Formats: sequence, C-alpha cells, structure tokens
Amino acid sequence: MSDELAVSINGADKVFNQGEADEVAALSGIDLDIQPGEFVSLIGPSGCGKSTLLRLIGDLLEPTAGEVTVFGRSAHEARMDQDYGMVFQHAGLFDWRKVSANIELPLELRGWSKADRSTRSQEMLDLVKLPDFGGHYPRQLSGGMQQRVSIARALSFEPKLLLMDEPFGALDEMTREHMQIELLRIWEETGTTVVFVTHSIPESAFLSNRVVVLSPRPGRVHSIIDVDLGKRTEETREDPAFFATATEIREALRSVEVGQ
Repeated sequence: MSDELAVSINGADKVFNQGEADEVAALSGIDLDIQPGEFVSLIGPSGCGKSTLLRLIGDLLEPTAGEVTVFGRSAHEARMDQDYGMVFQHAGLFDWRKVSANIELPLELRGWSKADRSTRSQEMLDLVKLPDFGGHYPRQLSGGMQQRVSIARALSFEPKLLLMDEPFGALDEMTREHMQIELLRIWEETGTTVVFVTHSIPESAFLSNRVVVLSPRPGRVHSIIDVDLGKRTEETREDPAFFATATEIREALRSVEVGQ
C-alpha cells in the first residue's frame, strides 16, 4: 500500500449551531485513517453522524475542530482538485439529459472535448453493464439502473476516492444485493478507495475490508472491525464466516447502544 493515506482524520469534532440554544454536537474526537484502495463502511445508530462524517471527508461540511486530509491535502484542496466522486441514496440524475449526457456532465465541466466525453461515457456505460442505454432518459430506467448511471458519472473522471451515502437504501432487497455485487466488481476493476455509509449490517459485512462502528451522538469511533471474506460472490452470503462477521458487527452495535 502507498505511504500516503487516502483519508486521515485527526481529532475531528462537528458541532451544529455552536453557541446557540439549539446547538447539536454531531461528532466528537474522530480519529480514522483509510488506506488507498480500501473499502470502508461507516455504520452506527440513527443520528450518530455517519453522513456528517462522510460530508467532512467530502468538504461539504467543515469540522468544528480537528483536521481532515485526503491524499495528503486538506479536504477542501482535494475537492478543488476533484479527487473524489460522490453517490447519494437518490441517483440525482437530470431528467432532461439522456443517460450519456448525465455521465458526461462532470467531464463537460472540466472542459473535455465532445469526442473525448462521448468515448469516456461509453466506457463507463460498459463498466456498469449498461452499454445500450446511453440514449435513454433516466425516467426510462429502473432504480437500480439509475444508481449504476450515478456511479458511472461519479467515476467518469477517475477519482481516487468514492464517497457513497446509503446509495442502495431505496432499492428492494434483491436489487440491492445485485448492486452490491456490481459495486465490488467496479471497485476491483478501478482500484478506487471507497467510503460507504450504510444502516445495513449484512451490507457492511458483505462489502467492506473494514467496518467502522460509531457510537450514538455525538458520534465517536467505538470499534473498527476487520473483514476477511476473500472474493465476494453470491455464495459468500451463505458462508459461516459471513454470518460470524455480521454477528460481530451486530454485537458492536448493541454494545454502543447500551453504552458499553
């Protein structure tokens, strides 16, 4: 692995409305290092600050205290240098732009030529296994297909880091499981570092190299669980090691909820 960390968080706090009557301490004393190429999931009770932590990494929020660096630079510098892509629970595609035009949008904003944008868009459609859907509009696609397009758009400019905030939360269970397999395939093919927010214990166990368990608000790192399940396939979900990992994550969550 590279000596340079993909993400390094040191003593990060986040307080909303600081000094006001409705002040909320969302995160406290977060220390977390993520290596290049890792797949790290953030999990914890509702309201524990998982999405807030992701937004600190993505420079969508600033920490009240502490430091967040991405590939050796401040999160703000990394955002300005376009070092990462983001995928949210809802695909966020523009209905009036065809699928290929949605994927090309970040490239258009970066000044890529029309020919290069078109070539890259098709490459990304091939990557997410939607090679024949570039001429469709988002409304003509299923929810799972829309999320694939969202992932394609986020990866179109080859970011070193992909931030994902419950991207499969709105999908039915079978589609969700299929999308997990697809995401791991894309992760393996691209080598991108992934930070993934989820409420799902099985999802975190299935996808991750490591699972970071956060405590109730203000969120703190309660525990970090290493996951070693080898290459994930549909059969992995029936593996006793998978159930053991999910149980370990579940027990960690139970312990944070009772304050242990």
